[in-house]
Amino acid sequence: MRNKVPVLVLLWLLFLNINSGLAEELGTIFKNIYGPKGLVVDSEAVLNPGDQEHFAHFNSSFQSSFNLFNIAMASQLTAVPLPSPASGFTYVFRPETGAFARSTQSFGPILADRAETLGRRRFSLSFNYQRFSFDSIEGVDLKSVPAVFTHDDRQLGGGRLDVVTTDNSIKATVGQFTAFFNYGITDRLDVSVAVPTVKTTLSLTSNATIQRLGTTDPKVHFFRDASGGIGNFRSFTSSGSKTGIGDLIFRTKGNVLRREHTGVALGVDFRAPTGDEKNLLGSGAPGVKPFAVLSYSYKRIAPHVNVGYQWNGKSILAGDVATQTKADLPDQVLYTAGLDVGVVPRLTVAFDVLGQRVIDSPELVRVNQSFSRLVGPAATFPNIQFNQKRSFNIINGAIGLKVNPAPHLLIGVNALFKMNDSGLRDKVTPLVGIEYSF
Repeated sequence: MRNKVPVLVLLWLLFLNINSGLAEELGTIFKNIYGPKGLVVDSEAVLNPGDQEHFAHFNSSFQSSFNLFNIAMASQLTAVPLPSPASGFTYVFRPETGAFARSTQSFGPILADRAETLGRRRFSLSFNYQRFSFDSIEGVDLKSVPAVFTHDDRQLGGGRLDVVTTDNSIKATVGQFTAFFNYGITDRLDVSVAVPTVKTTLSLTSNATIQRLGTTDPKVHFFRDASGGIGNFRSFTSSGSKTGIGDLIFRTKGNVLRREHTGVALGVDFRAPTGDEKNLLGSGAPGVKPFAVLSYSYKRIAPHVNVGYQWNGKSILAGDVATQTKADLPDQVLYTAGLDVGVVPRLTVAFDVLGQRVIDSPELVRVNQSFSRLVGPAATFPNIQFNQKRSFNIINGAIGLKVNPAPHLLIGVNALFKMNDSGLRDKVTPLVGIEYSF
């Protein structure tokens, strides 16, 4: 195993050096898709070279306030259910034999923690890979996010009553490769560090259509195509992919109660904002998460409960990436309940329900909005709105297994699946991992 570590590190460094994409910064992809001046529609004066050029500006909360997506992405990065740094192999010193022995018959949970510690002077090294492919935000399908743009000074009527409807397709994936280093300082105290490498890929396609509610002349408002022709439709695209180190997480966990079948541990995670938040590789804010763990083991069955509070500092992802304005990232209450079962000596199956209570985060809702016409009844188009901040729960389920194919070696697989629609969500998140303890 020691001979394989340099190879793994080399592959990791090669992975770090892969960057591609058209967008300079992924955090501004929503604001800049239409250009620095926003969504600009040509007007009739542009067709006449002797006239002063006139451009019609259209505005929408999609462009000006879509930092909700950045907040949701940052919140996801700050509370990604990482595999537990606790080793699957836990040991306790047996005075009667003068040697260390396995303290549990199962290899423990995958995305949760247990009260047992690694053991004095024991060391474990693990590598895990997760891939999030987000498909909805607040229940709105990311493949079809509606947004309506209204003309400047629409209240003045006339041709300004025209609107531009857009159908927006967002593709967002995050691949996270995490290396865990865990060391038992004493028989009851572990320290660990998680080093994530994150690859974020983001693309946006916006199909825009001019809806003539105040005009009939196709030369009043129009989009110009590549050949110089004019029309009511235009498609805008922007995309990018960035890879780099994410936010480092340092952990201390101590076992404060150890009974024959019951254990209680207290710990704290410290998050360092080492990831590039402008490219959605990190949160851009420091974080502290104190947590408590209660676990019980009886023969092959080991239920557990985790509770923690994630405090987050200020980040430009919660404010404005373009102007470097910071705001508070939402704090979160984290809770997990589950059990792991040692089915046979070399196989453990783990089940968990993981919850996040996101506190005071902006809310996105899909609505049907009516717009007045110059002549005739009002027109109704689907739109999105950004409401006041609210608190909500994100609930996921998880099922996985750990296999022990060789001494001191564990291989794990897991599937995380959503159980409600709140927040930025992925239907199923796969995970694979390997751990070596010595």
